Amino acid sequence: MSYRVRFTEEARKDLERLYSFLLEKDLELAAEAVDATEQALTVLKKFPFSCRKAGGGRHGPFLRELIVPFGSAGYVVLFEISGRDTVTILAVRHQRESDFY
Repeated sequence: MSYRVRFTEEARKDLERLYSFLLEKDLELAAEAVDATEQALTVLKKFPFSCRKAGGGRHGPFLRELIVPFGSAGYVVLFEISGRDTVTILAVRHQRESDFY
């Protein structure tokens, strides 16, 4: 089974913000961050339940987080398994930013 991955408008804005931040510093680094994120998102197409439950499971079994390693920290992708074949990316943040909750 393969899941369809979609993004909310807020999640797209998060990605644009994170990319813009790196783009101001280093074009090559920004491109590497995009590659790392795209590669990590492939996990969601096949194994979304393998990712950790968001908030320690307080929000139910379908709200989860994907860790995207990058550099000394990385990113956290908040997503919801919505339906039998859809994963919805809700938000993306750098690991050093405030938590989602």
